[in-house]
Amino acid sequence: MTSKFLRSLLAVLVISMISAGAQTAAAVPNDPATSAAAAAAAPAPNAVATGPGTKIGTINIEQAVLGSNEGQREFEALQKKLDPKQAELKAQNDELEALQKQLQTQGDKLNDEARANLVQQIETKKKAFDRAVQDAQEDAQNQQKEIFQRILQKMAPVIVKHAQQNGYAMIVDTTNQWPQSPILWYDGNKSDITKAVVEIYNAQSGVPPPAAQGTGPKPAAAKPAAPKPAPQN
Repeated sequence: MTSKFLRSLLAVLVISMISAGAQTAAAVPNDPATSAAAAAAAPAPNAVATGPGTKIGTINIEQAVLGSNEGQREFEALQKKLDPKQAELKAQNDELEALQKQLQTQGDKLNDEARANLVQQIETKKKAFDRAVQDAQEDAQNQQKEIFQRILQKMAPVIVKHAQQNGYAMIVDTTNQWPQSPILWYDGNKSDITKAVVEIYNAQSGVPPPAAQGTGPKPAAAKPAAPKPAPQN
């Protein structure tokens, strides 16, 4: 599943990146669609591209970015890069759980001082673990954001050009479903251009498909299961 972070990021990124792509397309001379693109109003939320045609198309920006060869390569590389940190966090988590188990099974056999020391040790390690998890999450999210921005920046002109060349007046983002999105219903079989855009972008980028085909990339996660609170007196 794609992280909630990327979903919340889309609303800002899609509008800014696609708008910039439309402006770039409008600046190219001898393009028959440039004057109409330049005159197009700024897109409303979920409107990611406008053109001189009459059709309304849809695209799942999230699937387009993550499903591109470049997106799969970059997010898989990020996951591998973050694997050591995840292993480190898991080790911390396992240590905490072992201490908690010790407290639960031996706590009534310890004297007051030993039990208090064990509880303090658990609390100290848990605070350090929580800080490490938060730092790892923020680092992963920042790197996810950078990858997503970079690919979307290059994909935006492809979306705009495809819309202009195929008679679309508007392309809307369907990453989020109603009621999170104002789009109540659409016929993806007739309107969706996600696959076409990904194919064009893959050909343009020159990035080969991953060697091992799977279900698609998953943005890196850096949060293992949190340990249970230590029992108190």
